[in-house]
Amino acid sequence: MQSAPNDYSVYRTVVNQLISDKEQLPSLPKITYEVRRALENPNLPLPSLGKLISKDPSLTSLIMKYASSSMQRTKPQNLMDALHILGIKQIERITMAHSVQSLFTIHSVQHKRLYIEAWNRVKIKTAISSYLAQQLNKVTADQALLGSLLSEIGSFAVLSAFKSSSRPPDQSTYVALCREYSKSLGLIMLKRWQLDDIYVDLIRSAGDWTANSGKVFSLSDLNNLSLFHSIKMRGAGQDLPSIMHLSAYKKLLPHQNTLSLNGDLSIVANNIDEILKLADELFE
Repeated sequence: MQSAPNDYSVYRTVVNQLISDKEQLPSLPKITYEVRRALENPNLPLPSLGKLISKDPSLTSLIMKYASSSMQRTKPQNLMDALHILGIKQIERITMAHSVQSLFTIHSVQHKRLYIEAWNRVKIKTAISSYLAQQLNKVTADQALLGSLLSEIGSFAVLSAFKSSSRPPDQSTYVALCREYSKSLGLIMLKRWQLDDIYVDLIRSAGDWTANSGKVFSLSDLNNLSLFHSIKMRGAGQDLPSIMHLSAYKKLLPHQNTLSLNGDLSIVANNIDEILKLADELFE
């Protein structure tokens, strides 16, 4: 069922209420605060960290998946093996990625439909980002994973505005609301969580194809390349510029920037199956 023309103003009112009452925005899970606090100790023994993480089975599962994924090419036998393989920095980022996945709950059939559509989109984009990070060797794969998820946090926040609504927006209205509000909501949430400025900048530059992030290939460049390809994969890229106009593309080396007949990076177009496999490894 399509929304009536005047519905959009009603939905905008709901989202604006969420922005004005920031306490209603999702908070980080307790385990995330506990892990971040523990990691402030530079002498934290890994067994102590493992004991803390094992309190959350879903976080434990994500760490095991990541350590066992094709990006790592290792086969940990248990959580302690995984912690040794990944190291403290990666554990911190994977814990934050887990937080993003677990922030939002489902409240109705239509709410679930919107969430699944959004999550599938973000899952593929994040897999592209992680794969490109591994292949380009310019940004670490775990930072790419977290950055891709955090850059989309505002889209899920928009959806959370309708958790108590008996009539969530339809897909087209939800997309329009995301275009209007997702960046501002994402920035509010990241600042509340006191995350590094690099992730704040990531939200600001997402979808700005000609954004100047300096001469060195950055996390923002990687995120925009991944966003570009994920949009094309969904068949929604009619308004996209040529990839050659992207600031990120211009920073790639000659052996990295070859294109397929469809105007995608060959490194993506020729490895779609591997990217989809990675999405399943990390998020199923």
